Amino acid sequence: MCQLLGMNCNVPTDICFSFAGFQARGGATDVHSDGWGIAFFEGRGTRVFLEPQPSCSSPLAELVRSYPIHSQNVIAHIRKATQGVVALENTHPFMRELWGRYWIFAHNGHLPDFSPQLDSSFTPVGDTDSERAFCWLLQNLRQRFGSHAPSQALLFEALHQLTLELATQGACNFLLSNGDCLFAHCSTQLTYIIRQAPFAVAHLSDQDVSIDFSAVTTPEDRVAVIATVPLTDNEQWTTLPSGSLWLFEEGAPVRHRLTVAGPERVSNEENAPS
Repeated sequence: MCQLLGMNCNVPTDICFSFAGFQARGGATDVHSDGWGIAFFEGRGTRVFLEPQPSCSSPLAELVRSYPIHSQNVIAHIRKATQGVVALENTHPFMRELWGRYWIFAHNGHLPDFSPQLDSSFTPVGDTDSERAFCWLLQNLRQRFGSHAPSQALLFEALHQLTLELATQGACNFLLSNGDCLFAHCSTQLTYIIRQAPFAVAHLSDQDVSIDFSAVTTPEDRVAVIATVPLTDNEQWTTLPSGSLWLFEEGAPVRHRLTVAGPERVSNEENAPS
């Protein structure tokens, strides 16, 4: 399977440190060697870098690692192909426009029999189950809300209903963002950490690299990093419950809802785990 990396912040921040560890997992310290990609939101625009080759040996990935692009929402992916050939068109994350904003989506899982009816408003370019799921999600959001974006609360509730259906099709860990916030669905495995004052030193699990965040931040900074597997070995990461959809905003989890059978629970900022 693939691995996911996301970042959501209250101020534009670079992801160089986290991406250094993530990059190594693309063929060096792990088996995800079938492509990599990363998307940065900058205002209403996005920078997207994609390659259908291992990130560990990619000069472009090395450039991304060393070039401090500042963003409040970032989504990255390293691929171990299950559906679709190894090719640029099948490399995550995927991007589409909806309501005058770019949307970015990356998926880790397997939806073997998911063949939804698409109405051509969003059409897959490649042949992965992930891109089909992304097109299906956006198609349903447009059908539900028309040509005007809903409030964030209504958007979260709609995504929850759609994810309930999507989760019945198989493993479906995903990250989704329109640049305002970041949605994360944990189907089988996803973790996160909130970095805020007082900042400390962090050390990567996959490379012998450390950073003292107190030297590169201000006391007001807050950064949420979401990853399939924790990226550091000296920090306390939180494991998201399997079968849950999360909303991260301004560097913190502000809402979540279950996507498995059983009593539904909603969390807000006051009682979400941190």
